[in-house]
Amino acid sequence: MKDIMPPPPALVHQEQKAIQELFHKNVLPTYSRFDLVLNRGQGSWLFDVNGRRYLDLGGGIAVCALGHAHPAITEALVEQSRRLVHVSNLYYHEPQGRLAQKIVSHLADGKVFFCNSGAEANEGLYKLARKFGHADGRFEILTALNSFHGRTLAGIAATGQDKVKKGFEPMVPGFRHVPYNDLDSVRAALSPSTVAILIEGIQGEGGIAPASREYLLGLRALCDEKRLLLLMDGVQCGHFRTGRFQSFQRALEDTAGGEGFLPDGLSMAKSLGGGFPIGAFWVRERHAGLLGPGSHGTTYGGTPLGCAVALKVFEIIEKEGLADNARQVGEFLQRELLRLQALHPRLLANVRGVGLMIGFELARNIPAFAGSEKAPSQQMVARLQEAGVIVIPSGTHVLRLLPALNLSRAEAEQGIEIIESVLAKLA
Repeated sequence: MKDIMPPPPALVHQEQKAIQELFHKNVLPTYSRFDLVLNRGQGSWLFDVNGRRYLDLGGGIAVCALGHAHPAITEALVEQSRRLVHVSNLYYHEPQGRLAQKIVSHLADGKVFFCNSGAEANEGLYKLARKFGHADGRFEILTALNSFHGRTLAGIAATGQDKVKKGFEPMVPGFRHVPYNDLDSVRAALSPSTVAILIEGIQGEGGIAPASREYLLGLRALCDEKRLLLLMDGVQCGHFRTGRFQSFQRALEDTAGGEGFLPDGLSMAKSLGGGFPIGAFWVRERHAGLLGPGSHGTTYGGTPLGCAVALKVFEIIEKEGLADNARQVGEFLQRELLRLQALHPRLLANVRGVGLMIGFELARNIPAFAGSEKAPSQQMVARLQEAGVIVIPSGTHVLRLLPALNLSRAEAEQGIEIIESVLAKLA
C-alpha cells in the first residue's frame, strides 16, 4: 500500500480552502461535510484538488453504478444531447418508451412512471396507495422502524427514524412504523384504515438489514389476504447491486414460492442513471390504471437525455456481466471483512449485506473514539479517508460499502488492505 501523501503545497491548500469557503458562504448548511474537495474521478477512483486519490467504495451512496467518468455514459450524453435534450411529457419520444420496456422486462407486466429522484419515486407510491384505498376510506401505509424513504414531508413521515422528523412536525398523516422483519408485528398493527405496506428490500440508512425470505413471502400473503398493496423501496438496494435487478429477486432465489413473488409497486433511482439524476416507479399491471391522466406529473422526469443515459447503464451492466461481478466481488469483500472481524473482535461487531451492499458495524466503546463528540462511524470514515478509501456512514456505528458494480477484485483487495491497516492502528 502506498504511503499517505505529504501535506499539499500552500497554493493548492489555498484552493481547497477557497472552495470550502464558497460553500460556507453560499450553500445551505444541510450537510455535515467531510473536508475532502473532489475535482475528478476515473473508474472507482476519486481525486481531490490536492492531487490525492481515493478508492471510492461509497459510489456516491450507491449511485455510480459504472464508477466515475465512464466513457459509455459520456458518449450517451454527448450523442443524445446533439439530438434532443428535453421535451414535455405531453409528447412521445423513443428513449422513455425503451427504458420503460427494459425495466418491465426485468420485473413483470406493468407500467413505469419516470421522475428525478428516489424521494419523488416514493411519493408516487404514496399516491398510488391513496388512489387504491380512496373509495374505501383507506389511506394508512405501514412502514418499518429504521427505514428511510426520502426527505420530502411525506418521505420523512414514512421514514421510521425520529431524527429526520425533528423540527418538521406535525407529520403528514397516514404513516405508522412497525419492527422490520417481524411479520406478527405487521399483522397486529393493521387497522381499518390500512391500505399498504412499504418496506426496503435491504434497509440502507438503517444499517444494512436485509429482509428475510419468510418476511417477504409472509407480507405478500398478508397483503393478498387483506387486500393491501405491497410496496417496495428499491432506491438503494436495487439495480443489480445485490446480483439481481432487485434485492427481492436475489433474496428469493431457490425458494419455494419465490419465483412468483412480486410487489405491487416498486421505486427506484440512484444507480438507474449511473450518476445522472433519474428516478422511476413501476406499478404491477393489475394496478397500472390507478394513476390516469392528470393524477400525477413531472417536468423533468423521463427526458430523452436521462433515459438515454439510463439505457446505456443497463446495456453496460448486461454486456459486461456486472450482476455476477457484484456477487463475486461482494462475496470476497464480505469474506475478508469477516476475517478482519475475527482478527479484531473489539473493533468490529458485525458484518452483513448482499452483493455490493455491505455494512460493517463497529464495536461499542472503542477507546480511540471516546474523546470526540462525533459518532464513531464518522470518526472511522475520516480515518479511512486519510488512508485513501471512501466509505459511507450509516447511523452511529455502521459503515457501508456501496461501490461501483464494476469494482475489480484487485481494487477490492486494495480496499481491504487499507481498511485492515486502519484497524491495525486502532487496535
